[in-house]
Amino acid sequence: MTSDPAAVAKVDLEAVRDNVAVLRRAAGGAEVMAVVKADGYGHGAVEVARAALAAGARWLGTASIDEALRLRRAGIRAPVLCWLNTPGARWSAAIAARIDVSAGDVWAVEEIASASGRAGLPARVHLKADTGLGRGGAPPSQWPRLVDAALKAQADGLLEVVGLWSHLGSADTPRHARTLRQVDAFREAVDLAERAGVRPQVRHLANSAAVLALPEARFDLVRPGIAVYGLWPDVPLTRTGLRPAMTLAARLAQVKPVPARQGVSYGHTYTTTRDTRLGLVPLGYADGVPRHAGNVATVLAAGRRRPIAGRVCMDQFMLDLGDDEAAAGDEVVLFGPGDRGEPTAMDWARALGTITNELVTGVGARVARVYL
Repeated sequence: MTSDPAAVAKVDLEAVRDNVAVLRRAAGGAEVMAVVKADGYGHGAVEVARAALAAGARWLGTASIDEALRLRRAGIRAPVLCWLNTPGARWSAAIAARIDVSAGDVWAVEEIASASGRAGLPARVHLKADTGLGRGGAPPSQWPRLVDAALKAQADGLLEVVGLWSHLGSADTPRHARTLRQVDAFREAVDLAERAGVRPQVRHLANSAAVLALPEARFDLVRPGIAVYGLWPDVPLTRTGLRPAMTLAARLAQVKPVPARQGVSYGHTYTTTRDTRLGLVPLGYADGVPRHAGNVATVLAAGRRRPIAGRVCMDQFMLDLGDDEAAAGDEVVLFGPGDRGEPTAMDWARALGTITNELVTGVGARVARVYL
């Protein structure tokens, strides 16, 4: 006999499929890579990957080789690109599993080529250019050297350059001058590589916001991440047709009467103003509820939205329920699509000064995932 979990993240896979369909239409002729890094942004990488592929995504994207290998172990055979690896990474395992890898520096090309020789298979490589984000990838001064190193290894039969790519830094404001400069810089990087002899299968730059609002960034392949999950940055994209896939909920562990002027939780940052009842919710910062959500973020409980009362603890937080009907076992919804009047992840992000990505990826392993 099993009991219902105290806390659950309900993941609507139909919403994932519908979101991918929206993104495919927005992408025009470009193929769609569904990014499932960080365990599918906290939603479950394998389950989301299958739903996205069923909806017409052709590629999957992960950060690490281990994340990509997990997809292969689950029987997923679609093209997978992983892009964040350090010296000594498990290149041979990736090559043997036909996982595409990224190289943004000459050392990576050299390690990949060496691993290819040991694996007895040519690696599939995407060369990454830093077009202005100032993060991973070769800057313009080093791009020609990276391209030359990759072409030499390709001539030796050790790898195939199948992709050229970069990442946008300000796609949330798609018409921003920085974004447009990055698009131009990517075109220049692609032109240099192709003049040197690279014949890529795919060129890719667009992230979620760019898929929806920046047609000139779409090229051959787009890489939506957060939009696959029905979320997006805090930009004017409210008519996207996307639907949030995750609902984070818990069941009240206790409801008890307390008097006026009762301090609540650590530090007593909240004090009751009248005789009332407190509800204990078994979710805390160890489960991904930010500690600074206390007295700021709201949840749906006992029929209406109400703020968290006092500080969020490691495993729990409190609610002031007043005279509203509530009992142990009743559901409390932290965020969801908003259909029942519950807050959305965007509501939480705005209240806490963060982004939806941080909230959903932070939902911890103690929270059961249930797939609808």
